[in-house]
Amino acid sequence: MYVSARSDYALRAMLAVAAASTGGDQLAGARGGPPEPGGELVKAAALAESQAIPLSFLQGILLDLRRAGLLHSHRGTEGGYALARQAAEISVGDVLRAAGGSLTSVRGLPAGHAGYHGVATGLRDVWLAVDGAIALVVDRTTLADLLTREGRVDGPDRDRPDALGARPVGGP
Repeated sequence: MYVSARSDYALRAMLAVAAASTGGDQLAGARGGPPEPGGELVKAAALAESQAIPLSFLQGILLDLRRAGLLHSHRGTEGGYALARQAAEISVGDVLRAAGGSLTSVRGLPAGHAGYHGVATGLRDVWLAVDGAIALVVDRTTLADLLTREGRVDGPDRDRPDALGARPVGGP
């Protein structure tokens, strides 16, 4: 899996909008409470500045996220962006697919389009398994999950599964 700048920016922007809906970010007022769809409106310029994302690049990403049904946009001087669903209902996979298409690519095409013959025939199964493993992690990790980890300095212990249930390479 390759995480492009576009995908990284999309996730950071979605997290900032989600944090704003809870009042846990400098972009929004101190509302508090659970994340709500449509919560605080966040302006694209404020997102770009807070996340150090070029505004012109971010605007295209926000359009894709809106088209995918992950964000609502409101026009006007008081306008901005808000989550279309609660943060707990939006997975990292949803955002990655909206921003970049398939999760795994082989020579620029989705893993399912890889075709081989002869001794390399088994490679397609490997790429599909990789795609499935990535999907398993990103589809069960939500924006709300990531927001609850904000500011945490303790990392997973090398000898125990991490919060997602994965074990580090070389672990038991």
